[in-house]
Amino acid sequence: MTRQISVALLCAAALSFGGCATAVPPVEVTRFHNAVPGWAPGTRYAIATAPLDGPGAGMPSFEWNSYRAAVDQQLQRQGLVAAGSNERAPLLVRVAFERSEQSSAGRRSPVSVGVGGSTGSYGSGVGLGIGLNLGGGPKRMVDLQLSVRIDDAATGQALWEGRALAAIPVKAPASQPSLAAAKLAEALFKDFPGESGRTISVP
Repeated sequence: MTRQISVALLCAAALSFGGCATAVPPVEVTRFHNAVPGWAPGTRYAIATAPLDGPGAGMPSFEWNSYRAAVDQQLQRQGLVAAGSNERAPLLVRVAFERSEQSSAGRRSPVSVGVGGSTGSYGSGVGLGIGLNLGGGPKRMVDLQLSVRIDDAATGQALWEGRALAAIPVKAPASQPSLAAAKLAEALFKDFPGESGRTISVP
């Protein structure tokens, strides 16, 4: 009986550690806006057909579509409505995504975050760094960053921008585009529009 209990406890512990290995780490999120946007439920938006950083932006179409769909879902949860293909919308949403792989022993330097990024910004930049020590020596990690910018379609002025960053083990299921996109987009739009200029950690 004692041996059976010990085996059961060991199996439970193994499952617990396995779950930790595949869980999505917290996401670091920063948002910027001049003031809380006064968009009423039903305000229409269109998502740019090209990524924020220009046509292509080195992103595979499947991955780009995963992030675009995840952002689209979160916008609609905020009460915004996607415009039809031939309909003019007052809001234009631009999406950008970055993925880089490296070992946990050589983490990349902090990322500078500010509204508009390289396309022009308001607000000051905030340095974000993700340090993840999983133990057991260097491990291959994937650094993910989702950026979303909402512009006034008529003037091109940035009304809101946010960036979400996470570091995930390369072999973890959570690094797959569909799962990663859903997690980062959900974290980015948590308590939308969010406190401007503040970095938060979203579990």
